[in-house]
Amino acid sequence: MASNGNGSTEKTSLVHNTKEDEETLTKLKAYQPWAFFVTFGGYFMAHFSRKCYSTVKQQLEHEAGYSPLILSEMDTVFMGTYAAGNIISGKLGDTFNPTTVLAIGLFGSGTCLFLINISLWFDFLSFSMALGNFFIIAVYFMFGFFQSTGGPVGTAVMGNWFCDKKSIENRGLIFGLWTCHQYCGDVTAAICTALVLGAGWNYTWALFLPALTNIGWGILTMRLVADPADVGIITPEVKIRMEKLKAKQLESGSTAVDEGPAPISYAAALRIPMVAQYAFAFGFFKLTNYVLFFWLPYFLGKHFDPVTANLIASLYSVGMMPGGIIVGVVSDLFGGRRASVIGTFMACLFVFLGIFSQKSEDLSAAALLIMLCIMGILVGGPNNIITSAVAADLASHPSVRGNNKSLGTVTGLINGCGSITASIGLLAVGPLQSMFGWSSVWLFLMGCTFTGTALMGTKIKDELFPAPEGYSEVDSNLAV
Repeated sequence: MASNGNGSTEKTSLVHNTKEDEETLTKLKAYQPWAFFVTFGGYFMAHFSRKCYSTVKQQLEHEAGYSPLILSEMDTVFMGTYAAGNIISGKLGDTFNPTTVLAIGLFGSGTCLFLINISLWFDFLSFSMALGNFFIIAVYFMFGFFQSTGGPVGTAVMGNWFCDKKSIENRGLIFGLWTCHQYCGDVTAAICTALVLGAGWNYTWALFLPALTNIGWGILTMRLVADPADVGIITPEVKIRMEKLKAKQLESGSTAVDEGPAPISYAAALRIPMVAQYAFAFGFFKLTNYVLFFWLPYFLGKHFDPVTANLIASLYSVGMMPGGIIVGVVSDLFGGRRASVIGTFMACLFVFLGIFSQKSEDLSAAALLIMLCIMGILVGGPNNIITSAVAADLASHPSVRGNNKSLGTVTGLINGCGSITASIGLLAVGPLQSMFGWSSVWLFLMGCTFTGTALMGTKIKDELFPAPEGYSEVDSNLAV
């Protein structure tokens, strides 16, 4: 089969030429909507709880008494533990029961938010400034670990179930729709906070409500079947593994038995072509996203009332939803050439950030709504696809074909390395905006956008100017 531009020349699929294969495909298709729903909801809850904190930053500063420096340190601590957690969670999901890992993440996230509420209800800062600051940072330290489970482990579960031929051909669309979970959560959080503040309730309700919903969804997640093989469905990965085992038995004359796929190591995952490049590039894209994610409500709160600021900021998340779908569909249409599509989106974002750097302080609410919605599309598309469809493409490389215990580790590495870059970069936001104003922050994001795109340059070149006919895939991968 001809190369599809994602580093692989083959596609695994269910070949349903027998009654047994047709029954297997029917069972697989029947469970796919439920797997989609549960994993979608799990990551929705993660972002719902994460975004609610950023929507009440003004209240945490002016009513609770936390300084901008502490709020910035909370972001950095969260991103640091979230980064490490992604790398660890991906491996845990490939090693142990993914359902258990997902449920623990949801229960832990809800518990952390409840502890933050306790510190606010009892006003720990009034007892001791050091105690209050230490407690909320310590809780947010743990919060990052629990929040990290949804991405890599949820992606692995999706990859386990959406492995038939049709699903692989439409991988960009499917994962583009699935990754709307985070932006649905962001928008819901902004609306929830606006409703809480608009109704005159105490702002701590905006943190307490997601605590309850996370715990509730954790209970639901415990009923999820993470792998079709657990219910007797023979997927393409299982078939390929059995074929490899049979070939090994014939070659060595041994009586080796199938003990299931062994989890891939970090070193083996990094040896898959383009994993390392995507991990570093994604770091700069994620930094751009997280600066906007964490700081937009704060920036807008300087110019608008809290309710209006949160509603305007929600348009950024609204724009991110179709972004992933657009990138996914277009890259599917062009045979999986996702790097080229991502590069095009980043080039457009660079222009918009340039405009924002000059005019953000003077734009009206209507202009901000339009600008942020478009920027959401341009940021959301690449961020969504790299940690879902691109990761699934990379984990389908021939070197790990037949082993479905690689997707969580690959996704965790990309997301984790990206989060490390983002956590370091977030340290610059507070000092930049304090010393040089918000225009310097937008210029900083322009540099991040350019650097991330440049790191993907070789892959974009290979997609736009493919190797001549007959050039081997091995040679092509070595060239990258």
